Amino acid sequence: MKKVLLTLLSITPLVLFANDHEVHTDIVERSVNFFIFAAILYYLLADKLKTFFGDRTKSIQAELDKAQEMMKASQKRVEEAQKEVEDSKAIAQELVASANNDIESIKSKINDAVEQEIKILEKLSIDKQAIETKEVKQEVVQKVLDQLLTDENIALSQDDLANIILKKVA
Repeated sequence: MKKVLLTLLSITPLVLFANDHEVHTDIVERSVNFFIFAAILYYLLADKLKTFFGDRTKSIQAELDKAQEMMKASQKRVEEAQKEVEDSKAIAQELVASANNDIESIKSKINDAVEQEIKILEKLSIDKQAIETKEVKQEVVQKVLDQLLTDENIALSQDDLANIILKKVA
């Protein structure tokens, strides 16, 4: 406050004596009155303005700090989400690789099972063919014997009968 009054008192003579010739305007008096009014306002309101602007600065700083904290928290959440996405991608790749391995394993098992079934069916087919061949041979032998035994006009010896049967079977 003292500085303002000292400045006002030092400027006032300069304003009053700035002119060489006499000018009769009231600008000097109005200027002095304005400076006095400004000094009184400053004296009355300086402490209140200082506290108001100080509080306002503190509240703005507090809001800025909150915004920065929120921004840091958001950035941290974004980083965590990105890390989770990367982890999820890695897990997905592992699952795909595991599924491909399982598919290959299942394919090989199925192929092995099919090959085993084919071998079994081939063996059964060969066995069935052998059995049917035996049955056909027996039927032929039975028919030949029936024909020979029913025909009473033909007199055959045991050797002839055996040769005939051997020829039919072979």
